[in-house]
Amino acid sequence: MSVWLGTGTLVDQLLLLLLAFVLSAIIGVERERQFKSAGLRTHILVGLGSALFTLVSAYGFVSLGLGAVDPSRIAAQVVTGIGFVGAGVIFVNRGNVVGLTTAASIWVTAAVGMACAAGLPLLAVAGTMLHLLAVGTLPTAERLMRRRSENRLLVRVGPAGDQLGAVLDRLATAHVHTRVDDVRRRSDRDLELTVHVRGKQKDSDRLLAELGAIDGVVSVTSGQIRG
Repeated sequence: MSVWLGTGTLVDQLLLLLLAFVLSAIIGVERERQFKSAGLRTHILVGLGSALFTLVSAYGFVSLGLGAVDPSRIAAQVVTGIGFVGAGVIFVNRGNVVGLTTAASIWVTAAVGMACAAGLPLLAVAGTMLHLLAVGTLPTAERLMRRRSENRLLVRVGPAGDQLGAVLDRLATAHVHTRVDDVRRRSDRDLELTVHVRGKQKDSDRLLAELGAIDGVVSVTSGQIRG
């Protein structure tokens, strides 16, 4: 149900813009407290920018005498464009994928800003509260699920075929779910396997040790997959 603050006057638009500022700041404070690369200022700017684009698409062209327009066209471009901002905070560090939660937070902030500018303040507030609820319960949920983890293994083996077969046999008999995502030959002719592992952390650690003990395995490195 739409809850519109007014009739689209300048005061109404300023109030909606202010609401987008406040809600975006609330989301940004949570990210700032987690010492994330995209913090308070980034989230405020994303929310304000999304709200401004939506307001301009709804009212800006009418004031130029262009008649009725479809504001959803610019809003759709905001959704597409915000992906470039979110992609900038995702990176891989020593096999660990980090920044996914912050990127998703930026995406939600853009949606909150658009909801404010579209005259849906209750929906924007509800989205902000649900975002905080989801992010606030993540640490507790992660502790409950800590016994199960997802890891990416990089297994480097010698060029002999029997060594590769031994590694594949061990992966097939492991007590965790394994999936070979990639096999490539390095410049030194060694083979490098990228293996996705999902299961209990102690079983993953055991598999890591057993792979490293296989004759012909040069190295085994592990990186946990994080959100």
